[in-house]
Amino acid sequence: MATGLDATQSGLDSYFKISERGSTLGTEVRAGVATYLVMAYIVFLNPIILDPLGFDPVAVAAATALAAGLLSITMGLYSNYPVAMATGLGINAAVAFQLVVGEGLTPKGAMGVIVLEGVVVTILVLAGLREAVMKAVPNSLKLAIAVGIGLFILFIGLVNGDLIVGLDSTNSDVPVAFIFPNTATASLTLVGLVIAVVLYARKIKGALILTIAATAILALIFGVNDWPSDFPGPKFDTLWQFDLGNVFDLGVLVALLTIFTFMLTDFFDTMGTATAIVEQAGLMDEEGEIPEVGKLLLADSAGAAVGGLFGVSSNTSYIESSAGVAEGGRTGLTSVVVGILFLVTIVLSPLAVLISGPVTAAVLILIGFLMVGFVREIDFNDLEEGFPALLAIVLMPLTYSITVGIGAGFVMHTLIKVVKGKFEEIPVLMWVVSAAFAVYFAQDLLLRWF
Repeated sequence: MATGLDATQSGLDSYFKISERGSTLGTEVRAGVATYLVMAYIVFLNPIILDPLGFDPVAVAAATALAAGLLSITMGLYSNYPVAMATGLGINAAVAFQLVVGEGLTPKGAMGVIVLEGVVVTILVLAGLREAVMKAVPNSLKLAIAVGIGLFILFIGLVNGDLIVGLDSTNSDVPVAFIFPNTATASLTLVGLVIAVVLYARKIKGALILTIAATAILALIFGVNDWPSDFPGPKFDTLWQFDLGNVFDLGVLVALLTIFTFMLTDFFDTMGTATAIVEQAGLMDEEGEIPEVGKLLLADSAGAAVGGLFGVSSNTSYIESSAGVAEGGRTGLTSVVVGILFLVTIVLSPLAVLISGPVTAAVLILIGFLMVGFVREIDFNDLEEGFPALLAIVLMPLTYSITVGIGAGFVMHTLIKVVKGKFEEIPVLMWVVSAAFAVYFAQDLLLRWF
């Protein structure tokens, strides 16, 4: 007679196809723990990146863990793939530094953009238009988006760590300058970077969260941070803090292009991550496609909107899920375990008060480095591919704007094709979007003329 445990194992095996995919219940649980350890850093990093929004860091940490937990569980149950979800790095930085600091949107307005782009991505998936979008945008620009965001994140880490300062601080003719680490903050950044590199080089699981923990302790010891007088309980003040109309105060064209660029970032990040994880797990079909990919994409696209609704920025599939796959994870149960651990992490959200910009600077620098690695796949010997990609990569961090970077890349790619007479190689979507970006860049001039 089967015991309750046997029945539970049998039910899980049947639902997640554990045995069919050559895995075991124990392996899936271990894989989930491995993935969680390499993702948990986002709970404490996200409040720092979203600091310009002025939200309570404890509330951001709690909502980040809540969103990651619910969405990872949903992904596992619905798609049955070992792909976990959490707030996407890069998009959160753009929300803070482009939408709020640069464009002047309110925090609620910035989250409204994320909700809107999540809805757009979801519609594309439901309408079966993902292939059309994927084919319209050249691969070099897809890669450039990831590289540019990586440099964006790295630059933020250097600034937060006081290793780079602006013109006003240097009295120099150059816009930014490196400052020798002669302050406690800059020294802490360098020490944190050494810790991060050593742990990552040694392939220690949870290297990033361990770096944050170690640097936070050192920050208290050396007086960079003060020990708080009390620790508040978990808060959820950021939930439902969004405004769908604020972005349209910038003008309809700017609003639509802003939503479009954030949608592109989310869309291609998901496709690249999903393909890499499923391929690593050996779950591709005979044609090299992801079976029932629509379920995976739908769960992920919903994550963008949920992240906006929760006030923590777009949630997306995490490439760190590869850690669980490397441990043998082959089913959605791995993601469910990750989600449960994130929900448990909510009780630790009050520790976010110990995390400051300098504490996370080293982790941002290392993450930026890892994202920039995609640059090796761009052919810079080809003007058509390399130059538009270069503009997108460089302009994102220099202007603190993903929109400017992507727009420049689109316009230049189309222009070069036109100059070379390759009209047939320009998809309709590229014509329309490139023209819109050209108007976006020239709007001040056009307003003076008309």
